[in-house]
Amino acid sequence: MKETVFKSTLSQQQIDENFDGFDFFDELMGGLTEALSYAKGKAKADTYTRKRTLPDVNAQEIRKKLNMTQHGFASMLGVSPRTVESWESGRTTPTPTAKKLMYLIREDQRLAQKLMDAC
Repeated sequence: MKETVFKSTLSQQQIDENFDGFDFFDELMGGLTEALSYAKGKAKADTYTRKRTLPDVNAQEIRKKLNMTQHGFASMLGVSPRTVESWESGRTTPTPTAKKLMYLIREDQRLAQKLMDAC
């Protein structure tokens, strides 16, 4: 049997950078969940769109730049302090929504004050 060979115009370094921080298990589970919803008739084939990935965010780094406690950071993001602690220890990763929010806060720290004012 002939071995399959994949060709790309990207260098190995570019490929590695594209997958940096990519959680294959989460993506696989997401795809399976979408397929199951479709199979059960709960979603149409065009219901789901490909999600754009954001740069990696470091919750602890962002929190410390804001001089916030885990509790205050959690309150601002609308999650539990235990969730923030879990992100910072590496046990779990933030949801896509939390990643997007932290990315925006990292890029413009004034958003953190707006979010705190809204709490």
